[in-house]
Amino acid sequence: MKTLVPVVCFALAASCAPAMAASLTTAPFGTTRDGKAVTITTMTARDGLTVRFISYGGRITQILAPDRQGHLADIVLGYPTLAQYEATLPTGGPFFGALIGRYANRIAKGRFTLDGHTYTLPINNSPNSLHGGAHGFDKQVWAVQPLVVSGPSVSAVLRLTSPDGEAGYPGTLNVAVTYTLDDSGVFRVDYRATTNEDTVLNLTNHSYFNLAGVGAPDGVENEMLTIDADRYTPTDATGIPTGLLAPVAGTPFDFRTPHMIGSRIRDDDQQLLWAHGYDHNWVLNKSGDPTVPQLAATVYDPASGRTLECLTTQPGIQVYTGNALAGQFAGYGGLYRQTDAVTLETQHFPNSPNDPDFPTTELKPGQVFRGTTIFRFGVRR
Repeated sequence: MKTLVPVVCFALAASCAPAMAASLTTAPFGTTRDGKAVTITTMTARDGLTVRFISYGGRITQILAPDRQGHLADIVLGYPTLAQYEATLPTGGPFFGALIGRYANRIAKGRFTLDGHTYTLPINNSPNSLHGGAHGFDKQVWAVQPLVVSGPSVSAVLRLTSPDGEAGYPGTLNVAVTYTLDDSGVFRVDYRATTNEDTVLNLTNHSYFNLAGVGAPDGVENEMLTIDADRYTPTDATGIPTGLLAPVAGTPFDFRTPHMIGSRIRDDDQQLLWAHGYDHNWVLNKSGDPTVPQLAATVYDPASGRTLECLTTQPGIQVYTGNALAGQFAGYGGLYRQTDAVTLETQHFPNSPNDPDFPTTELKPGQVFRGTTIFRFGVRR
């Protein structure tokens, strides 16, 4: 099996603000219901780009980024309190800003077979298992160790050990995720995982982006989305891929040229009806060195001028328009509703352990799971 790779980068366009070294600070962020202390880490770079994350779920809680006038706004959905992150839907969602594991996306009927043994997983998106179950990596407190707190770049490593059998998955899995922000405005997330037994895994980040700023009245419907994919994986009514790699041409899933996210989301299309919007995996066009991140998607907000480029080594990207958000939760910017934000979840395909024709998600002892995803933030004048 080839080495698997997740990393996340936000590159900030130059502005007239004075340059300064990046900095990292950590502070308390409360205590979980079961008594575990949680911290919040703030990483700040030149031009004001700020990334905040908490040790609970490794969640990115805020990203402050400038518009074409240099005004900063929060561009990801999040909460100001730990209690709000702990209060979730029965599915375990909405997974705001979280590190997702052991398996991002869905596994059909919560079952897969590996090495002749069938494993049973928790069902939290009936009839399927979603994002590792209702108590996946997003609900665990990661150990956070600051590595560099000031200078040209700052960084911290988040560590988690998932014991054999947790959520039904085989093998003890050791995961390390390094967040790095440098004074040019690049935020990088490096994922690494090893196992002591054959297992499957699929890691991603579940940040919800709104380049107009959290709370913008039109959400992301007017933002322009481009996806470098000729095919996508259509699903059944429960969100499980049928196995077909279908062409996007002539469908509402064709984002090979820029389209407003909301321009076709209400089309009379069975896939959109089942998902109540976009919640699908696109098969990314790939060429050259598979370890080098390639452009997967671009989002542009005409009102603010903000742009976001997503590059990755992963074979797929799940674009989700917050279809389950119906005002149940309020965070920065007020009540969260459908199309208030969009996710760019770079990943392997949903249900891959049950589909031998999909890229493998198996990880064996002696192998290393690695990944790179880059979110490059800029401004269009």
